[in-house]
This record gives sequence, C-alpha cells and structure tokens, in this order.
Amino acid sequence: MDITNGLGVPQETLDAEIKSFFESAPPLKNSDDIGEKLKKFIERNSLSLGNGEARRVVCVTSGGTTVPLEQRCVRYIDNFSSGHRGATSTEYFIKAGYAVIFLYRRGSYQPYCRSLPEDPLLECFEYTDESSIRVRESHSEAVKKAISEHHAAVAEGFLLKLPFTTIFEYLQILQMVATSLRSLGAHAMFYLAAAVSDFYVPWKSMAEHKIQSASGPLDMRLVQVPKMLSVLRKDWAPMAFCISFKLETDIKILLEKADISLKKYKMHMVVANELLTRKDEVVVVTSNEKISVRRDKTQVGDVVENPLIRVIVERHSTYVEKPDI
Repeated sequence: MDITNGLGVPQETLDAEIKSFFESAPPLKNSDDIGEKLKKFIERNSLSLGNGEARRVVCVTSGGTTVPLEQRCVRYIDNFSSGHRGATSTEYFIKAGYAVIFLYRRGSYQPYCRSLPEDPLLECFEYTDESSIRVRESHSEAVKKAISEHHAAVAEGFLLKLPFTTIFEYLQILQMVATSLRSLGAHAMFYLAAAVSDFYVPWKSMAEHKIQSASGPLDMRLVQVPKMLSVLRKDWAPMAFCISFKLETDIKILLEKADISLKKYKMHMVVANELLTRKDEVVVVTSNEKISVRRDKTQVGDVVENPLIRVIVERHSTYVEKPDI
C-alpha cells in the first residue's frame, strides 16, 4: 500500500521528484559563501537577549522566481511579484525584535526603500556642475532615513540579505536556510511571500545556447516543481512556525483555496490575498479562524503589513510557548 503525505501523492513519488529536482539543478556558484553567512548570522542571533529568551529569526522570501529556458539564459518564464510585501514585512519584523533572513529576487523591492521614488538612483540626486552631484532637497530626508535604517539593521546583525533569480537558486538557498534554522526550533519562522514557479525545465534537458527562432514553433515540456512546502515542514525545519501565501483574482475561491493549502501543506497560517485589494486588506487563515486584517486608512502612510505582522508575532509567541508539530 502506498503511503501518501496529504498531497494525494505517494511519499516515495514525492521524494523521487524532490531528489530529481535538486540533482537537475545547476550547483550554486556561491554556496560556501552563503553557508558561512548563514552560520555567522544564526550564531549571532542564537545568543540570549539577556532576559533568558533567545532572539527569534524569520526567513522572509520575496519576489518571483524565473524559469530559464536555456542554460546560457536569454529567455525565461517569469512570475508576477514586485517583492513589496516581503520587503515591507521585513521592516516590521525587525521593529518587532526579529532577526530577518531576507531571501529576495534580484531587482525587487528592498526594505526601507518605500519612501523613495521608483527609480531612486536617478530621481534622488541632482547634477549641479561637472564636479558635484547632490541629493535633491525634496528627497533628502527620505534618502537619509532609508540609508540609516538599512545600515543599522545590517550592522546590528538583524538583517541578512540573500539574492536569487531562478527557481533553482531559490529552492537550493531555501533548503540551506531551513536546515540552518532547524537548531532554533520554534523560535524560527518562515514567511513565504515569494511567488514560486509551478513548472520548470530540467537543467539536463535544457538547450545550452539561445534557442533559434528559425527552427520554427517551440515545443518544450515543462516539469512540475515538487511541493517543497511539505518537505520544509516535515524534514528541513519541522519545528519552525510556517506561513504561506495564496493569491487569487477571484475572491469567491480565494478562502477555499487558502484553507485547502493550510491543511495540505500543514502550514500554521495562510495569508489570503485578492489581487485588486491586496494592498489594503488580507485574510489570515488558521486552523480555527479567519482573521481579516486591514490597513488604517486614517493614518497617512500606514500599510497592511503593519497590522499583519502584529497578528503573526502574537500567534508566533503563543506557538513558542506551546509548539504543535
């Protein structure tokens, strides 16, 4: 009799798919460097806060993964995600006393940059003469605030930034982070806001060079990415508090699918986002309730991540006191 894992897939099949994915993935070029950074960051934040408690560490994933179509990649399939949710949430986690491993898509939103223009490098500075470039007066305070807050978070050891681009990089780094955080038990959290590709082209079956359009219509077989949420919960970091996200354009099916995701992957919470209202309101789905979280529109500059992180920190505190695997 086949043993299934709640996904409707025999465990042996899922294990084989996961093994195949990682064996297919090109090795990380900087894995040793990432491993060393993780080791130092976790060691630094494993020390007692002085009140007998260990600091909590959250891995925030942010932005979307790409699926390369060639080994020397020219074309790729992308996922819609600006990274705004993850970057903003990182700020509030640090404010709440957490250390954050920010696993982010290169070029996506960064923590502490919300008050800057969309193109800060060009918009924040002005050219005065051939030997002088200065910060525009209109952006001076925002630039200083962003730089000082980011510098403080990194210098004090509260923020470690790890970039990715492809689905291969993302999942390999996520595995490294998860196995590194295993030692923290219930004090570790995963806030999985990244938009992760559902399908990929195995590296070994991928064209090495640019696919030529003169060859005619493109016929390519994509393989389903194994559901890594289940293995993260079961094997990589079984005691960690885990939060995933569900985005839908149809509000009628959003909560139903969030509830299914909660049970299927054994998440502690699923944050349900409806595409058009996601910046104003989300619904936090747990095993016994659905919590509507809204930004305070009466407060200038308030964002929905502010009350969302408060809810999550409160529930994580309860979990730390009484972990439930």
